[in-house]
Amino acid sequence: MEKLIEIQHLRKCFGSNEVLKDIDFSVAKGEVVCIIGSSGSGKSTLLRCINLLEKPTGGRIIYKGEDILDDEHDVYVYRQKLGMVFQQFNLFNNHNVLGNCTVGQVKVLKRSREEAEKIAMKYLRVVGMEQYINAKPRQLSGGQKQRVAIARALSMEPDVMLFDEPTSALDPEMVGEVLKVMRDLANSGLTMLIVTHEMGFANEVADRVVFMDQGVIAEEGPPEQIFNNPKLERTREFLKRTLT
Repeated sequence: MEKLIEIQHLRKCFGSNEVLKDIDFSVAKGEVVCIIGSSGSGKSTLLRCINLLEKPTGGRIIYKGEDILDDEHDVYVYRQKLGMVFQQFNLFNNHNVLGNCTVGQVKVLKRSREEAEKIAMKYLRVVGMEQYINAKPRQLSGGQKQRVAIARALSMEPDVMLFDEPTSALDPEMVGEVLKVMRDLANSGLTMLIVTHEMGFANEVADRVVFMDQGVIAEEGPPEQIFNNPKLERTREFLKRTLT
């Protein structure tokens, strides 16, 4: 399988606090990878380093064979290839739903408004939000906002979708509608890297599960191995706490 992103010896320090310690990790084209672990284990920081919202302290990030941390690499072009969905939706409150899904296409990808709207509608249909195109974010529920955020990221037609705990800010009854959209995307062959605390979802959709603990990748493997037969006591303890 073609490796889309390869992380080598990645480190991230905030002052004297080393949050990521020598991370080696890759994501293949079409793969769905779920990252699990306790709060503070470095999951979200890893995601933010991959899309360069945080600058790594050391190591390499290889994207399609090129080290994007090289000085001559265009970070903005690289970022366009990654769709990012945040915990808190991060929608533009001054734009309606359709505007949220077209503004990046027009400004960054230089698509015409007509083309951008056509593409936005395609992905709003995918997430079941096409009937809300004129609504402003304040008129939507949390689950609806997150589905719009997913459509907005998809509208940029990225190579990889990154999800940073996309259901953690949602009321319990809205979690299902967002996970259903993500399940459908996973089944469509999209490359996805998902930080999640939804263990049932990870078990169901992931090709590979990565368990992070105290800034390192403690264990990784297929979901059936991680959930049913983990090698490490630390993994077993985490799952016992999470699944009971």
